[in-house]
Amino acid sequence: MNTFPEATKGTSNYPRIIARGLLLALLLQLLSACSMLRLAYGQGPSLAYWWIDGYADLSELQTVQMRKDIDGFFAWHRGSELPYYVTRLQQWQQLATAESNTDLVCAQFDVLRAAYLRVVDRSLEPMARLALTMTPAQLLHLQRKYAKNNQEYERLYIRVNNEERIAHLMDKALERYEPVYGSLNDAQLKLLRERIRQSPFDAVRVNAERVRRQADLIKTLRELQADRSATVATATNALRRWHERVMQSPIPGFAAYSDGLVRNGCEQFAAIHNTTTPEQRTHAVQVLKGYETDLRAVAAPY
Repeated sequence: MNTFPEATKGTSNYPRIIARGLLLALLLQLLSACSMLRLAYGQGPSLAYWWIDGYADLSELQTVQMRKDIDGFFAWHRGSELPYYVTRLQQWQQLATAESNTDLVCAQFDVLRAAYLRVVDRSLEPMARLALTMTPAQLLHLQRKYAKNNQEYERLYIRVNNEERIAHLMDKALERYEPVYGSLNDAQLKLLRERIRQSPFDAVRVNAERVRRQADLIKTLRELQADRSATVATATNALRRWHERVMQSPIPGFAAYSDGLVRNGCEQFAAIHNTTTPEQRTHAVQVLKGYETDLRAVAAPY
């Protein structure tokens, strides 16, 4: 939906890393052909593990527990969340054939955000178990991973001129639109580029918030490690409070700024959708129907 980088929504942080890992198979439906969805979801536990391991450098004991937690998550997600997505995909097929508007798009964004928050809530206890066992070396590994991600973010969005930044944002936007609608025509590409050019996205401001979240998390993890009386319950609460600071930044004005970016993204999506041809809308319905069919198959009991 949005053309601003994912970091705007706070995804470059540890609990969200795990949540993203656990949801990776589902999110792949937005990036690949629907025929790959069943395979992707089937590989979800392994993909999630390797995603998390890339940030935490898990030990053998941590690996055993994490794989168990991931399997439990996917069992919950398959039974509780996939039927919900099937229903939503049916609704989105209907929406794809009609004109849209900003409020309607933002309502769907709120639906996805609520689903994301359910995933985070389900992930907090496993994250807490891992947090309590992390070593100083693993925290250093996490910091180095953050540093590498930050360098890449700066390369794409900060250490560039405005036209280069717009080009990167265009690429990200097309990754969202074209799997659903097919190739955009010249007029749509021009409109999309102009919408991106007018976006209030501020790479420097967003990066500062990303770095704040990262530092906040490292501080939270160190405090948990220093507290010898910490339990899974107390660690879960600490991570929940941290995530609340992710969702509602303590930096004055950032929450309103972030909400404005989301609103701008909704406006952009509605504007592009309303230019789509009957053929593009038919393509969108077919893609969404393919997702629905695949999710029904994945959600079906073995």
